[in-house]
Amino acid sequence: MQDYQGWADERYGAVADVFGRNFAEFPELGAAVTVFVGGRKVVELWGGTADERTGRPWVRDTLVPVFSCAKGAVGIAAHLLAERGRLDLDAPVARYWPEFARHGKQAITTRMILGHRAGIPALDAALTFEQIAAWEPVVRAIEDQPPLWEPGSTYEYHGHVLGFAVGEVIRRITGRTPGAFLRAELPDLPVYLGLPHHELPHVARLVEAEGRRPMPGPEHLLTRIVTMNGALVFPGLDVPRGWNDPALHAIELPGAGAVASASGLAGLYAAAATGLDGGEPLLSPATLADATRELSAGAGYLGFDLGARWGSGFLLDSPAFRPLLGARSFGNDGAGGQFAFGDDEFGVGFAYVANRMIGHGDARANRLIEAVRGCL
Repeated sequence: MQDYQGWADERYGAVADVFGRNFAEFPELGAAVTVFVGGRKVVELWGGTADERTGRPWVRDTLVPVFSCAKGAVGIAAHLLAERGRLDLDAPVARYWPEFARHGKQAITTRMILGHRAGIPALDAALTFEQIAAWEPVVRAIEDQPPLWEPGSTYEYHGHVLGFAVGEVIRRITGRTPGAFLRAELPDLPVYLGLPHHELPHVARLVEAEGRRPMPGPEHLLTRIVTMNGALVFPGLDVPRGWNDPALHAIELPGAGAVASASGLAGLYAAAATGLDGGEPLLSPATLADATRELSAGAGYLGFDLGARWGSGFLLDSPAFRPLLGARSFGNDGAGGQFAFGDDEFGVGFAYVANRMIGHGDARANRLIEAVRGCL
């Protein structure tokens, strides 16, 4: 069995057992899991290899690209502004961002975007990497984008657009992009939307497991959603602008470009649900009740139904896709198996990260969540 490091409170030893078995039973390379309960860290484990080329080991502060786990961070930021009375999720986005209303988007609310129901899952504009990195060209493209369907009538995963659209609302209200806003609110948590240069040596190198499904052709809506019309290579890793490229880590991609450690992500959700180390939670029970109300489920615009259920910015307890702890669980996953969530009823903040990409919703995190459920 693969050796790992770290610790788990005696009551949570089953989580450590499953973490060790994941290395024996999956093509795991490097990974980490952290669990908070009641604002106190009860599990922090890591093991394996951060960089397969050099043999660099995974250590306590290893960071890794966590893809769409970024959406959970943006969702927490939006709900925090709502809790403070600065953002009405059910008001038209145009209240905060007037130019957004163009081309039939005048009735779209921030909640519609958070629930993947706004009708703008992809953009018609063919933006370059440099334009995406500059932020403003993406904002202009969103303003010029007509909805693909009547907003609110159905849903489809809003990939990168969710992060930029909700992120621009956050910027209009606070003067900061979501990454900068979260760093100001939670400066000590290693969760980055736009990685500082000095953190690059701590980033694990991603690899792909054999047998991952290829993306459909470049004109398919799913591919356009995930790659921003081909400007971002997916699932390409070791190519320019691929997901091991430091240039990609450095820009703010708030829909799918977070870089974090397991402790950082778990701490973010614990801060939102329970508060950390005796502090007040970022989000009240009423705010979390609002966030975890189901908005979208079943077959969406593309006709896919993976079993996911969506609230306002978060994946909810989805027994057929990602079983969590219950009706108050809220989180988001990332391509290749990353996952993080919180739950104020059970007082949990959880995160699992890894650098071998197996698949969306693969069983590694699910087994760890099941172990946490048993320990609780």
